[in-house]
Amino acid sequence: MNNSKEKPVCESVISIEKHLRRIDYMIRIEGREILKDFNITVPQFTALQFLIYNKGLTIGELSQKMGLACSTITDLVDRMEKNNLVVRKKDEKDKRVVRVEVLPIGYEIVEKVLEKRVRFLELKMEGLELEKRVALSEGLESLYKIMKENE
Repeated sequence: MNNSKEKPVCESVISIEKHLRRIDYMIRIEGREILKDFNITVPQFTALQFLIYNKGLTIGELSQKMGLACSTITDLVDRMEKNNLVVRKKDEKDKRVVRVEVLPIGYEIVEKVLEKRVRFLELKMEGLELEKRVALSEGLESLYKIMKENE
């Protein structure tokens, strides 16, 4: 796996990646269960998050962010529009451009789902001492910042 020209990967980095992957999996599995309570699919929830954190995306922009074909995103947005989660609106500056905006119900669902996911994580971390929780939070924040800077 390692190219002979690459330096060996530190064991702690291997361990961090493995644990992040496993934790992500557990949270995603729980997240799917939570979504069942809101009658929303995983792709719809993912789309809502992208639309909330990147206001006013077009179908094409959402397609790129989600890594799905425009036709797939169009169908997804159609279903979300039927469920009153989003609405299509013409761009104020260029009427040819159509943007997707999240409606209050969409915001509410994302907020409630994330709140339940946080509670799930909190329950799982009950046995972890406060100092370790703080250290974990600081370590993850540092990792995120470094990765964001190097995008």
